[in-house]
Amino acid sequence: MRSLLSAFVLATAVAFAGSSVALATPITFGANLTGAAEIPPTATTGTGFATVVLDPAAHTLHVDVTFSGLTSGTTASHIHCCVPSVQPPNGNLLVATTTPTFAGFPLGVTSGNYDNTLDLTLASSFNPAFVTAEGSIGAAELALEAAIEAGTAYLNIHTTMIPTGEIRGLLTPIPEPASLSLLATALVGFGLLRRRRNGERTA
Repeated sequence: MRSLLSAFVLATAVAFAGSSVALATPITFGANLTGAAEIPPTATTGTGFATVVLDPAAHTLHVDVTFSGLTSGTTASHIHCCVPSVQPPNGNLLVATTTPTFAGFPLGVTSGNYDNTLDLTLASSFNPAFVTAEGSIGAAELALEAAIEAGTAYLNIHTTMIPTGEIRGLLTPIPEPASLSLLATALVGFGLLRRRRNGERTA
């Protein structure tokens, strides 16, 4: 039994070692955007989904947003995080990304799509107040990355009727297929080894 446990631990370690290597590559996060996630919640049937791909090595943040059914035309969209140091969903945080809105975000519409990549080495990718709060562009980048990875950053869409934000959602990691398959392989290997050992005992 001890050898079986050791084999399982080894297989799992190999699986997660592969996952750790994958973290050096771009990491994908997603958020379901709803009125219920706003603080306070909003009476809207609008919904959306955001996909954010963080690439620390390239210093980029790819943002892809789809939304529909909003009460009125869009006025802005941002990622919020970090300031004040309150963990969502217990409070509203400072806008971290470009103000007054993401560059090129569709305005004055109740449904739409957005796709853009932010260069996190540029001041134009951030809210000036966020850079000031963090002390520098580099520090702002690190703070934003840390908040996204910790699941404490959210994407918000603001509208004419609900200017404080109509729908929003916390960004959470989307598991990588490669990492899941590695873990599955480890579990299958453990099962086969255990079956083999059981067969030897009954032979």
